[in-house]
Amino acid sequence: METKNLDRRSFMKGAVALVGLASLSGCASLGIKGFGEAKPKPISGKIRLAGVGCGGKGESDIANSAEAGCEIVALCDVDERRAAGTVKKFPNAKFYKDYRKMLKEMGDQIDAVTVSTPDHTHFHVAAMAIQMGKHVYVQKPLAHSIWEVQELRRLAAKHGVVTQMGNQGHAGEGIRLVKEWMDSGTLGEVKLAHVWTNRPIWPQGLKRPVGSDPIPKELDWNLWLGTAPMRPFKDKWPENSLWQGKDIKGSDVYVPFAWRGFWDFGTGALGDMGCHTMDAVFWALNIKEAMTSGQDIVVTAKSGSFSEDMAPEWEEVIYEVPARGKMPACTVTWQAGGKKPELPKGLDKVSDSGQLLMGSKMVIYDGSDYCDSPRPVNETPEKIKEDIKTVKAVAKTIPRATKSNPHIEWVEAIQKGDAHHPGSNFLDYSTYLAEFVILGNLAVRSGKKIVWNSKACKVMNDVPEAMQFVKHSYREF
Repeated sequence: METKNLDRRSFMKGAVALVGLASLSGCASLGIKGFGEAKPKPISGKIRLAGVGCGGKGESDIANSAEAGCEIVALCDVDERRAAGTVKKFPNAKFYKDYRKMLKEMGDQIDAVTVSTPDHTHFHVAAMAIQMGKHVYVQKPLAHSIWEVQELRRLAAKHGVVTQMGNQGHAGEGIRLVKEWMDSGTLGEVKLAHVWTNRPIWPQGLKRPVGSDPIPKELDWNLWLGTAPMRPFKDKWPENSLWQGKDIKGSDVYVPFAWRGFWDFGTGALGDMGCHTMDAVFWALNIKEAMTSGQDIVVTAKSGSFSEDMAPEWEEVIYEVPARGKMPACTVTWQAGGKKPELPKGLDKVSDSGQLLMGSKMVIYDGSDYCDSPRPVNETPEKIKEDIKTVKAVAKTIPRATKSNPHIEWVEAIQKGDAHHPGSNFLDYSTYLAEFVILGNLAVRSGKKIVWNSKACKVMNDVPEAMQFVKHSYREF
């Protein structure tokens, strides 16, 4: 199926030509062509922003960018129902259904783009915008595959744009405190960290329902699918569709939210929440160093039932990270679907989502998705008071984001022309975090131990069942 757009052929010459690779010697050795070598132009006035994805998280990303000082000049969404509220709020913005047509037609009238769409479309929107010299703010988990993540880093570096991933907790106070406590030696050696989430809160572990339903007139289903495989539109789960022992008849199959559970569109609970809940652990333990230095990370997993269509209803993933500089080798565990870690002494329960850093001198617990309120855990109230006094004395060495706001941080960086300023920029941080998170799905989907080398972009222990998921094939649309 084809849509009437002005950019399909030029885009697909670069994108589709790269599909179907079973193994890669280096992800960043491949590129997308077709949009020149554009770099950002200096901005003297307001940043002119286009928002791709206008409902849900997109609605707030666009509104927050406007509050940070952007002028909203264009809006794009494949579903007019989801876009309605944002369109009403910004009546002077031109509305499109196809992001390619929007970028082609408006060109230099756009300085920056937010991307708040399903995971499988992040890369294609962001890659085109970056190659046209547009600054980008892309929602977590940044992309749909490890190859896409690494390619976004390469493109961002090549074109000199300012980037930010939408893992908003990274701009907060709590995560910076944990990093400072770790760097100061207050926690001692951390050889074990736990991360868990209450996701999935949408159906997973099933086969996609058969049949089709009428496509709502406001929804362009072909554009929604994008480069994902063609499949019939299905609106609601049919009768006797059981998930977690309950009949989910009448609940949404794909749009607007439950697509997260389908491998073709989302990355399961791990991709949905990992870039939030793993953020503090990844940063504090400097796991990026193992990736950039060419060391192998070993990943194993076990999970509940899942299909070739959908992610599992629960999972436990173990990442074994080698020693990095002065930091010892460590184990990071991820649990989803109701699984939780063993409680340390002094903690009688944990929240549904959270993190634990098990230091030799101090244990740190946070019971939120975004590491909002990290605190020491100890056996007695007296010891906890001592630990609190200790962490309060740690010097604040990391600059704080203005109002702990990732959109303001991004806008400030665009105005300064500083691609390294946003804390979750593609060049220095977020692409590594996203890769580490998505890596867990290779072990989940293959059911085998994965020995991963980030620099080689390769499963080093020859597991073709996993390597096939490093880079996807793309449908021409």
